[in-house]
Amino acid sequence: MDNIPLGATASRSILVTAEETAGFLGVENVRVLSTPHMIAHMELTSRDAIKPLLPEGWDCVGTVVDIRHFAATPIGMSVTFTAQVTGVDGNRVTFHVEAHDEREKIGEGVHERFIIDVNRFATRLAM
Repeated sequence: MDNIPLGATASRSILVTAEETAGFLGVENVRVLSTPHMIAHMELTSRDAIKPLLPEGWDCVGTVVDIRHFAATPIGMSVTFTAQVTGVDGNRVTFHVEAHDEREKIGEGVHERFIIDVNRFATRLAM
């Protein structure tokens, strides 16, 4: 896609709630933002960076996730996610993603998304 500039960015913030935490530890006061939820927000933030630039009827899907989760973020703390376009190769878009809570950087990595024609994609899935 020629209309996606390198450096395009987006950010979003959330407040960590019980629904976004790792509950497998079994102790309520040590519930923290789970890695899958952190990655999901990184993916959504990446989508936010390019979705407004796509033609009507087009969107993008995640294809690569290479993320490191450095630090625990407890319930009630806010986290800000950022995504920046670092590469465009046809319909493949690469992003540098980061997550910061109120104290420190909690995660970063590389995410890749593939731009799709939604109707064509749906037709392929129906076959």
